Amino acid sequence: MVEKPRRWDLKFISKFMLVFGLLSTVFDYMTFAVLIFLLHANTEMFRTTWFTESIVSASIIVLMIRTKRPLFKSRPRKYLLLAILVVVILTLVLPITPLGQLFELEPLLMTYLIAIMLIVLSYVFTAEVVKRIFYNRIKL
Repeated sequence: MVEKPRRWDLKFISKFMLVFGLLSTVFDYMTFAVLIFLLHANTEMFRTTWFTESIVSASIIVLMIRTKRPLFKSRPRKYLLLAILVVVILTLVLPITPLGQLFELEPLLMTYLIAIMLIVLSYVFTAEVVKRIFYNRIKL
């Protein structure tokens, strides 16, 4: 698809946005449910965990949606991978810095980090399955 310029297919883009936007929303609500009902997060921990999970999952999903191929069969360019690693690391470190305190973020407890990891891994797995179904049904 990058070998020659093509016109944007607005129908495809609309379908892609709808499918993956809805999937993202499902995982947003799942994160809310875990934080509120399972972990009983206070306001500060909810804010910090939500911030962290949102940035980390969005960064990793960029790697997944950038290609039609499965995530682990399509190596990203080193600068994209480096940028995502830097963003994820900064996001995880921010709550323990003075800047994090300025934004009223708190250091994350291990339970919350594990929850983030499980939600992100579930999101990536589900997105890969949805991507496979999506591209099998939508022909480019």
